[in-house]
Parts: sequence; C-alpha cells; structure tokens
Amino acid sequence: MQEKLILQNKIERGDFARGGETSSKLKELLRKLGVPSDKSRRITIVTYELEMNIIIHSHGGEIQAYISSEKIKVVAADSGPGIEDLEKALQPGFSTADDEVRDMGFGAGMGLNNIQHYSDDVEIETGPGQPTRITATVYL
Repeated sequence: MQEKLILQNKIERGDFARGGETSSKLKELLRKLGVPSDKSRRITIVTYELEMNIIIHSHGGEIQAYISSEKIKVVAADSGPGIEDLEKALQPGFSTADDEVRDMGFGAGMGLNNIQHYSDDVEIETGPGQPTRITATVYL
C-alpha cells in the first residue's frame, strides 16, 4: 500500500487554545483505521510534541500525516525561524521558550527528545533563519 495522506492541519503561532487538536484528530483517525493502540499512542505523542513546537517556537506551520501498510509518517513544517543550534536543542531540558510560555507549563525542553524517543525514525531539516521540517516515522 502506498502512503496515503490522512490528515493535514495548519498550526498557528501562539494558538495554545487549539494546541493538541491535531494529535487528537490523528488519534481518532488511527483508531478508525484499526492501527494498534501502542503504535497509535506513540505517533500521537510525537504529533502533539510537533504541534506544540510549532505553536511555541515558530511563525506557524502545518502538520501532515501519512499511512501505509508499513508505517505512519508525520511531517511538521513551519515557516521559521529555525533551530539555531540543533545539537543543543536535542539535549534534554534545553529550551528557548520564553517565561510566558514556561508559566503556562510548556517549554520544558523535552519536545525533541520525546519525538526521538517515541519515533522509529526522525529527520530534522533546519538552520538559523530557516524553516524547520521534521519527519517522524513509526513502523507498523
């Protein structure tokens, strides 16, 4: 089975009120498609982290989810400003979130770590002043 687009959602910068909607929609779609709950849970966590990273750190973006007989793939693409130091950003606890975001309970610096932990494969394309594109895959 070829990859099929099953979800496409725009994410707005700072839209905390809608944070989590994309991952919830994906979870429901995967349940209806009969995806095993352990796989669904993992990709839902990944999608939530990607969604919140766009809300917190970017100028806005989009998440797309694809499914095939072999895998579920989620692609998060934003319009910048990019990750200045990816190696540092991948360290647990490192965050560039401002105090206002932290006061809301976000920005603990675990998003990229959780994405890596719950994915079977992660590709990150970014750079200072550039859009960021993260592709996370969970194999079925």
